[in-house]
Amino acid sequence: MSHDHHDERPELTPVQVAAALDPPPGRNGGDLVVETLQGLGAATVFGLPGQHALGIFDALRRSSLGYVGLRVENNAGFAADAYGRVTGEVAPLLLSTGPGALTSLAALQEAAAASAPVLAIASQVPAAGLGGGRHGYLHELRDQQASFRDIVKSVHTVRTASQIPSAIAAAWESALTAPHGPVWIEIPQDVLTAPTTLPVVTAMDATPREVHARPELIAVAAHLLSNAERPAIIAGGGVVRSDASGKLRALAEKVTAPVVTTYGGKGAFPWEHRLSLQSWMEDRHMTDFLEDADVLLVVGSGLGELSSNYHTFAPRGRVVQIEADAGKLESNHPALGIHADARDALADLLEAVTAREDPAAAERVTAVLGRVRDRIAAQERTLEQHLLTEIRTALPDTSPSFWDMTILAYWAWAAFDARRPNTMHSAQGAGGLGYAFPAAVGAAAADGTKPVLAVSGDGGAMYSIAELATARQYGLPVTWLIVDDGGYGILREYMTDAFGASTATELSRPDFVALAESFGVPAVRTSPETLAADLAEALAQPGPSVVVLPALLRMFEPTHL
Repeated sequence: MSHDHHDERPELTPVQVAAALDPPPGRNGGDLVVETLQGLGAATVFGLPGQHALGIFDALRRSSLGYVGLRVENNAGFAADAYGRVTGEVAPLLLSTGPGALTSLAALQEAAAASAPVLAIASQVPAAGLGGGRHGYLHELRDQQASFRDIVKSVHTVRTASQIPSAIAAAWESALTAPHGPVWIEIPQDVLTAPTTLPVVTAMDATPREVHARPELIAVAAHLLSNAERPAIIAGGGVVRSDASGKLRALAEKVTAPVVTTYGGKGAFPWEHRLSLQSWMEDRHMTDFLEDADVLLVVGSGLGELSSNYHTFAPRGRVVQIEADAGKLESNHPALGIHADARDALADLLEAVTAREDPAAAERVTAVLGRVRDRIAAQERTLEQHLLTEIRTALPDTSPSFWDMTILAYWAWAAFDARRPNTMHSAQGAGGLGYAFPAAVGAAAADGTKPVLAVSGDGGAMYSIAELATARQYGLPVTWLIVDDGGYGILREYMTDAFGASTATELSRPDFVALAESFGVPAVRTSPETLAADLAEALAQPGPSVVVLPALLRMFEPTHL
């Protein structure tokens, strides 16, 4: 691998040299933070101010960075996660010390599970308090970074102003090295507020290290695929993250291999393609089809619980696994493990395989999708499927959608046509509540030219109500569909199935329409019959809107039990 780009030292002009020798007055450590972010190419930052972090927030005034301030740190983390997912760029997240930092933990777990490049920059107590000195500073923790070390890709601690640019650049590179993920930086309050005479930070180089496939492994994988009788492909979130859907389609067509996308890989392969197995990962007919493949290519998926029909999947053929996270290689099934970025490895495979004709492949795809459809039809879950059709009708193809952990989202994972790669996102990586609306806010901050849809249940919606104020303040085009069934519907169903009754699942909740309107956000109560029209109208208007759907939904029957 060439490192030439690291060896090209930019030459400063005489004007730049003069500026470096005589930096503008009134700058502090916070300025070094925002200057470094600008030098690395950041455009928008998310977060909440706090006492120890005020040096950074003061410096924002003197920068060209856009700022989106959310009302809860965890929601700010979800917004940054979505910004990172939809743009593929680093999303800076500015946090305060102690409670402010810790409140972001669940969002950073989701970013880690979904490989979203979030750059969390937290303040710390004054430098004298680092190392567990127990001085009794406000927000003091014995070891703040210890709470994040198990979650993020890398941890960077700053103790002096001159360390700031290098620490941020190192974290930036870590966040963008495949697999993408969240990283953690912490900077003491006194370092952020102390005046600095260091020159203004200019362009920084934080080019991510590329993860190339080893050629001997590509040669073996290509031989297996070229000579397979019944090849199949499982495409996971890594295909979406690495923007590899075009390469995936070309490879699938060249070796005539049916493709199923995991829930994290939604949109990675065209839904109506003759080789598309769509996304029914939680179906025994699909599991049987994949087990029958003599060569199974798994790209960008660790074949975790949701992608393996709850670990009931037992492949009988050879498995080839391409994965940028080395720790996921063969973590669930023996395989020819190839540590590589999905796009890079698929490009190598596409060159190396021999074209393979198989007229029967499309017929096998049609047959298994028919069996899945018949199984679902027998359960008479027509309302749920109707709602997905209504949403698909109303939602523009290019608009991203964000789904909370709610029954309608579980249906959407399996049965919703995302139509485009990188347009359908959910919190199924870590599985926490409250993701959809703040994530949609982050996506709208990335691109305000098209409407964004968020889908929540009433329980999950209560995690995010405060962010109606954020969406209103910034005029962001986010439409929030709240499916109101008076409780934690999926937990109600799980408990009733397992124990014969449910406990702690019923919720008193507000009048969501009146509540939204109190924020100055237009809202409407809809019905299954009027959903498409009401949703289309809401999506078409500028700024945020809320659509409330009172409905009691049911899950499809599981096949893994």
